[in-house]
Amino acid sequence: MRGGFYAIVDPDHCGGRSPVDVAKQLLAGGASVLQLRMKRGSDRERATVARALRALAHAAAVPFVVNDRADLALLVDADGLHLGQEDLSVADARILLGARQLGVSTHDPAQAQQAVRDGADLIGFGPVFDTQTKERPDPTVGLTALAEVCRAVSVPVVAIGGLTPARAQQAYAAGATWVAAISAVSEAPDVAAAAREFGRGPGLGGVA
Repeated sequence: MRGGFYAIVDPDHCGGRSPVDVAKQLLAGGASVLQLRMKRGSDRERATVARALRALAHAAAVPFVVNDRADLALLVDADGLHLGQEDLSVADARILLGARQLGVSTHDPAQAQQAVRDGADLIGFGPVFDTQTKERPDPTVGLTALAEVCRAVSVPVVAIGGLTPARAQQAYAAGATWVAAISAVSEAPDVAAAAREFGRGPGLGGVA
């Protein structure tokens, strides 16, 4: 997968718009990955949204990833699964998902290196800066720790947490392959334009 803006769709942070409409705009803005993060709603609702987002992502030749739920990832034939520290282990998820992409959210260098040893295909690292998206966010890690992790691990790193377009450039400079943001992009007046701003990293070119 190419680097750039790693788009995360959360129905709770869509600025009053539908997650499908937001996903369309994120893809129009050049998102190189589309991930569904849906903490609330019934399983039927999750499946409906996931199928719609997968179809949009694949029409744009972009991988579709499901957050947390291995069963949902399998049900909708997602390209990957992203796990938190309290979700399934990478080893158990690998039994279910085989060769599909497995990402893991990490919050310090030790967690990041352990996730790689466990077989993760990519690392989410953060929050790099203060974030308002999570009700109980982990302590901020900062750019120095991000750079340390990017040097230490052999897999791509997604920087997340409190990013703005300017901070995204700092994250790219620290070595992140992708930058991710939720409310800063999905709640923006012009979602596609915001995605473009986050996607412009050194050597990546962005989307004109």
